[in-house]
Amino acid sequence: MPEEDLPPYEGIGLEDVRLVKSDADAAEALAALSKADVIGFDTESKPTFAKGEESTGPHLVQLATDDTAWLFQIGASPAVDVLQGVLRAVLEAPDILKVGFGLGDDLRRLRSKLGIETNNVIDLSTALRRGERNALGARTAVARFFGQRLQKSKRITTTNWAQARLTEKQILYAADDAHVALRIYRHWRATTPAE
Repeated sequence: MPEEDLPPYEGIGLEDVRLVKSDADAAEALAALSKADVIGFDTESKPTFAKGEESTGPHLVQLATDDTAWLFQIGASPAVDVLQGVLRAVLEAPDILKVGFGLGDDLRRLRSKLGIETNNVIDLSTALRRGERNALGARTAVARFFGQRLQKSKRITTTNWAQARLTEKQILYAADDAHVALRIYRHWRATTPAE
């Protein structure tokens, strides 16, 4: 069945997304994420349009547990050092597996901007390929594993992720990016025989 004929993927609900805006939010995020064995992971950066323009991202880091997505706006309050401390503790933790799609750029930008050396990462784009030559994206993985269509709006992808107030559509898009990676990973591990 063509992808456009598949039923839509129902992503995470807005009520299950937390914007980390205060020190208390940061502490709550750290407590929840530190308990996870695996988390979904992604970043968003304000797009660059001019030739030779350098990205100043990441502007948003998304981490998801099975039931909650945590969004960290880099440059927004609480202080960057509080956010950095939480992100460093979680992303550098060797006992928490981080999973996502197309993470090469994300890892480089985290290292460059925040000095975070992400540890214990699986890039599902290559891990799920099954001998195919091209990397697998989240849309294809959702179609293959769930028989559903993941909507990825180019209009939302290319919005300004550095703005102080994200729209509801941006929040849901970003949360889904991290959460769907975790759901795909859990499904893949549950249905793939151990080697």
